[in-house]
Amino acid sequence: MASLLFQTIEQISREKHIEPEVIVAAIEDAMVVAARKYYKTDEDMRSRFNPDTGHVDVFTVRTVVEEVADPLREISISDARLKTPGIEVGGEITQPKPTEVLGRIAAQTAKQVILQKVREAERDTIYNEYHTRVGELINSIVKRTEGPDLIVDLGRTEARLPKREQSRLEAYNVGDRLRVTIRAVERAAKGPQVIVSRADPALVQRLFEMEVPEIYDGTVQIRAVAREAGERAKIAVESRDKDVDPVGACVGMKGMRVQSIIRELRGEKIDIIPWNEETLAFAQKALSPAKVTRVQVVDAEEKRLEVIVEDTQLSLAIGKKGQNVRLASKLIGWNIDIKSEEEKRREIEEKMNALTAPTTPLSALLGVGPKTIDKLEAHGITSVERLADMTPEQLLEIPGIGDKMVEKIRQSVAGHFEAIEAGLSAPPADAAAIEGAEAVEALDAIEELSEVVAETEQAEAELETVAPEDTESSATETQPEEQASAEPNAADNESVADESPTTQQEGSTDADAESETASEQPASESPDQEKENNS
Repeated sequence: MASLLFQTIEQISREKHIEPEVIVAAIEDAMVVAARKYYKTDEDMRSRFNPDTGHVDVFTVRTVVEEVADPLREISISDARLKTPGIEVGGEITQPKPTEVLGRIAAQTAKQVILQKVREAERDTIYNEYHTRVGELINSIVKRTEGPDLIVDLGRTEARLPKREQSRLEAYNVGDRLRVTIRAVERAAKGPQVIVSRADPALVQRLFEMEVPEIYDGTVQIRAVAREAGERAKIAVESRDKDVDPVGACVGMKGMRVQSIIRELRGEKIDIIPWNEETLAFAQKALSPAKVTRVQVVDAEEKRLEVIVEDTQLSLAIGKKGQNVRLASKLIGWNIDIKSEEEKRREIEEKMNALTAPTTPLSALLGVGPKTIDKLEAHGITSVERLADMTPEQLLEIPGIGDKMVEKIRQSVAGHFEAIEAGLSAPPADAAAIEGAEAVEALDAIEELSEVVAETEQAEAELETVAPEDTESSATETQPEEQASAEPNAADNESVADESPTTQQEGSTDADAESETASEQPASESPDQEKENNS
């Protein structure tokens, strides 16, 4: 009996990788539970495995005290000395309980307790083994599928390969052998859950450590890895020995080493880049195979770089769906903004034009009050051109400006540029109160009025060119006569009298021309304009 029980304990210990003492403790606890259930008592019961006989002894324990408060767990010193002479206070008195009377129900209870204890011990053993191996490369076999996830066999336990950790270009079948990395170990109600991955960048690093002896012994180090599983990966390597080429060591003779890793990753492309401590130089290498013209730091705190490439290299630097620049950004840990030389040139030209271009102050806008202008200027908007570039959402972010004010500003800006296009220097001051459909009618009236004013000014200019000639001729004729004699003779008076009707006739002719011009003007002219024309 003893040898059979020992053999069973050792067999379970080997299969479950559990210490024999753990199994023995589980058996002892199971016997205590079964005995307490059978005897239906609250006494302090304990059990002890006897390796000589192979039996499990069950007994109750009571503590020796001066005064008994709990008869089930305590015993007086006088009663204790009757059973065990010489015992002192604080000692324990044991009383065996027969186990032969335990029936089938007690045996089933003990079995369940033993199985539960062994299962808990196995879970703890698995967790303690795998949680320290996160990131390690292990071999596995696809056992079954559970929805989109795969369950793989690691030997001692099963692991889960979630959909997010699978390579997008790989297809898996039951029985396939896979090399995976341990991603995480989680405690769950059913036991520890081991999560493995085929998309982890650590998988590429572990494969290189297996294939390249220089990496395994530490001569060549992998400093950074960036990967998009199934498509492309970039690794940065550095050599601790100046005589060893890190890139050549990883590629191998005729590419044998890297080709072996590519086959394991089912055709995934791998770029091997030399590591550089300088960020700008490292960024140029990280964007290979594209050739970079210039790299500059835009914001050191936010880690932003601007990369300039030739126009023919722009698509190659960006990569398919931005893949190349994404991997390079992950590899160096900086955000990269790629621009072609033509784009950079246009950007510089736009900035120069913005600096040299004339700006219109906000006070030129009609329909926008001074308070609103103060709010806009406080927000950094100082010109009509800058205001026109803003969206309604951006205007609403300014404190004190609502939807109605945004619409009013939009109409004022539109009217300003329409006036510029129409060639009007400045609209009338009364247009500040015009809105909606009335603004369109007002602009039409302004255009008609401007045409009338232009015609009037042209007519006045023609009259002014004729009148000065007559005045100058009369002044020229009278001036010599006044100098010749202070008192003109009768003949001179007759000549002057003869010239005055002619002058009156010319004056009447000019007045008739002016009246004809005034009659051609529209009836909508103001009284001031009529007086000006008559004069």
